[in-house]
Amino acid sequence: MTTTAEAAPSSRAAGATLVLLTLATGQFLMTLDSSVMNVSIATVAKDVGTTVTGIQGAITAYTLVMAALMITGAKIGAIIGRKRAFMIGCVIYGVGSLTTSLAQSLPVLLLGWSFLEGVGAALILPAIVALVASNFPAQRRAAAYGLVAAAGAIAVAVGPLIGGFCTTYFSWRWVFAGEVVLVLGILILARRIADAPAAEKPRLDYVGVVLSALGLGLLVFGILRSSEWGWIQPKPDGPSWGGISPTIWLMLAGLLVVWIFFRWEARMEAHGEPLLRADLLRNKQLSGGLAMFFIQYLMQAGLFFVIPLFLSVCLGLSALATGARLLPLSLTLLVAAIGIPRLWPDVSPRLVVRCGLLALLAGTCVLLAGLDPGAGAEIVFVPLLLIGLGIGALASQLGAVTVSAVPDERSPEVGGVQNTSTNLGASIGTALAGSVMIAAVSSAFLTNIQHNPAIPDRVKSDAQVQLAGGVPFVSDADLEQALNEAGASKRTTSSALDSYRDARIAGLTSSLALLAFVAVLGLFLAQRIPRSQPT
Repeated sequence: MTTTAEAAPSSRAAGATLVLLTLATGQFLMTLDSSVMNVSIATVAKDVGTTVTGIQGAITAYTLVMAALMITGAKIGAIIGRKRAFMIGCVIYGVGSLTTSLAQSLPVLLLGWSFLEGVGAALILPAIVALVASNFPAQRRAAAYGLVAAAGAIAVAVGPLIGGFCTTYFSWRWVFAGEVVLVLGILILARRIADAPAAEKPRLDYVGVVLSALGLGLLVFGILRSSEWGWIQPKPDGPSWGGISPTIWLMLAGLLVVWIFFRWEARMEAHGEPLLRADLLRNKQLSGGLAMFFIQYLMQAGLFFVIPLFLSVCLGLSALATGARLLPLSLTLLVAAIGIPRLWPDVSPRLVVRCGLLALLAGTCVLLAGLDPGAGAEIVFVPLLLIGLGIGALASQLGAVTVSAVPDERSPEVGGVQNTSTNLGASIGTALAGSVMIAAVSSAFLTNIQHNPAIPDRVKSDAQVQLAGGVPFVSDADLEQALNEAGASKRTTSSALDSYRDARIAGLTSSLALLAFVAVLGLFLAQRIPRSQPT
């Protein structure tokens, strides 16, 4: 009898661990696609007979589909059951990965990677939030959400390493074939996941679906295109609508449609079944958690944009070496995400969140202090350890904070708005870091050229005109080749390279300074995070 009694808790613990690993693997897989092919864009473009711009468009479209359908995916999960939505999403995602691995043209790649995988992710991600809530008691949710969030952040860190390794030694197609295998494993293990069927099945608000998808789609698309089109002033080689960049028009149109969506939802709440109840966003604890998710993913995306550029472009490291340099972050991230809830289960969430933001701020500032034209790859080691601690600390608390703000039956809704918030944060983080960096590089490079006596006046004049639209962020080798093709003398080329190295560092430091400001802003917004653990 004693052996049986002792075996039961052990069996339940093993089952809970398996459920948690299954959900964390799902989160890892969904996030991996946003970073795994960034180092292999040129190879993928050549294999499917398209351009680099076409592949960048496919990556953008994946983010776009996922963000636009996230709220709808959460509602579908409430209607058909969270476990069923998770498994159907995995099947759709797996079919998309298989299609992508076999793609021989851009349209097929767009169908598999951008559309099918995006739709699958929109079903899976909100369901993961709800399934953690239904499979773990309140006192264990912080640790569970911490591991799930850590899996997603680690996917961003190791994505370039996986993509670079497969592309270098095998083929980029192996990445997506491997995703199919992972999906099959998730589907087999998902049988252990306990569902939490709703007491009554809600109906789908089709008008709300269209309005939310259109509004979020326009907003995210405008943000994602800002680096090519400019924010307000159109770039010389970009489109112009009434003398203004399409970016601002798309964002304004998206915000207008989102406002109409909320007006419609208020009407539906009084006379029918809304897609999203307005009281959800009036909840102080939930809105505080969503704001912190937005800050976390904005900083995370911005830092994972800036640091790999320094390693790969400024220092000329390969995709594999760049990915390897990012691995220290994964270690401290996991330690913080899992260790904090386990060692200090009753610690104040607000305190942990603020400590996490301070670690992010410290890591960013240490990197800022060490960044100069003569710096080597070793300067990122300590900053990455601090950044990993910060992201892990935030991940250990925010999931439990948002879900505990509402009754468990509303956790799918929370999953929808939470993942919408993280997608918006990641999109804005990449766009802001990129646009600030390019603007700073352009300004510093042109200033350096004008004040460099070794560069002829004719070259200075030509540069002022030709580079007015922005200076690309390229390696020394690429710039030297371009200058040689333009017939520049050795002295001019050498002086221009020196000026550009300084400008490149100025661009990176400008982006890091902006991200440091965001971390400070987060410290003020953390006031809305509760002081005590959810019960």
